[in-house]
Amino acid sequence: MAFDLPPGSSVGTYWDALLTQSGSHYTFKNRDYNASVPAGGSVSFGFVASGAGTPTGCTLNGAACTGGGGGGGGSDTQPPSAPTGLRVTGHSASSVSLSWTASTDDVGVTGYEVYQGPSLATTVSGTSATVSGLAASTSYSFTVRAKDAAGNLSAYSAAVGATTDGNGGGGGGTGGGRFSPYVDITMATPTLKDVATATGQKHFTLAFALADSTGCNPSWGGTIPLNDARVIGEVDDLKGVGGDVTVATGGALGPYLENTCGSSAALLAAYKKALDAVGGNRLDVDVEASIPVAQVNTALKQLQSERGTAVTYTLRVQSSDYGVDPFSVQILQDAASRGLNVTVNPMLMDFGYSGSWGDALIAAANSTLGQMRQVWPGKSDAELKGMLGLTPMIGKNDTGPVTTQDIARQVLSYAQANHVGSIGFWSVGRDNGGCPNGSVSPTCSGIGQSTYEFTDIFKNFTG
Repeated sequence: MAFDLPPGSSVGTYWDALLTQSGSHYTFKNRDYNASVPAGGSVSFGFVASGAGTPTGCTLNGAACTGGGGGGGGSDTQPPSAPTGLRVTGHSASSVSLSWTASTDDVGVTGYEVYQGPSLATTVSGTSATVSGLAASTSYSFTVRAKDAAGNLSAYSAAVGATTDGNGGGGGGTGGGRFSPYVDITMATPTLKDVATATGQKHFTLAFALADSTGCNPSWGGTIPLNDARVIGEVDDLKGVGGDVTVATGGALGPYLENTCGSSAALLAAYKKALDAVGGNRLDVDVEASIPVAQVNTALKQLQSERGTAVTYTLRVQSSDYGVDPFSVQILQDAASRGLNVTVNPMLMDFGYSGSWGDALIAAANSTLGQMRQVWPGKSDAELKGMLGLTPMIGKNDTGPVTTQDIARQVLSYAQANHVGSIGFWSVGRDNGGCPNGSVSPTCSGIGQSTYEFTDIFKNFTG
């Protein structure tokens, strides 16, 4: 069943159905347990909406809910307009991310088909998608067409070409291993392009998209508008040399979007706004405070269903022999129950340990893997390792330990040997030897090192 709601009205909680949303258009589909309806039988579902608007354009399996010919029923033969503005928003060794301008239709667009050459690659309800499973260093051509409630298909968009990255660590990717260090994007230096030029590293994680003073409205650090000219200019410059970005929310300070947005629909809209600002399709949720777990995972699942967004949970480590903390395990259990695909990224920093710090980082990674086996018992060890991310804090950590260059190489060796999914570190702005006196600073590592030495170490990650 599908329908539209007017501005100011939105769907929040729902049950006994699966929901996808494209702007003001809502589509509810059956769950596994109510998929089959016998002759003369019935099923039901429900939802709670906010606002005073009346639903319009209701369709059931593409036909008008009233059973007549209007409103998207069987008499509708007018196809949607062809999508325009198809563009590449990111690429890796195994995927290409795309976005486009929405089509229009007399009844309403219900989805889009994305084609890789002549073959259907994926279908989505929104105006962006990621096509994965591609070969490295290979050129591809993509088109997209729209579909309405009656099943009418638009003409194809103009084609756009893209070349996937090589298997090296610079561009990053999914499945083949990805390196994406964090950048505090609220700081004007170093710029993304400068780092890319100096090191060849072309993928970065932008920290952090937070709620601003008006509430559920994402901004950089809670104070800088999403469309700030400096930030967008940096992202565009990076993309101009073949780079891409991940948007990170949460972090150590807040205010979290996850806590400020009052519903899963509002949080979903905030996530989309942050991703759209930089033309990205990777989201990292850094949880260092309590969050409404069900609401967040509902929003993330819908985002992933609509856009194919790659989602990472960056989580606190309790100790080297325990893994991530109990609340983090609850987050992952809820994500698994909803079918949300995530990378699990333990923060290898500031936790309890004994013995050597390098060995403790490896032990914490292995302990996290053990927890993941309990959350996803049906997955193989290789699959679980492919879902694991590793993120140390380079140099002097807040609580005293020091992640040296040799320890970074130890982490890299573990990552390569176990074929983990990704590596990051906190942070590029600290990746210099400007304060080799053991201090903890946002602008230097606190140890003796060359500029971008840790970036140069970890960029060799190949998965």
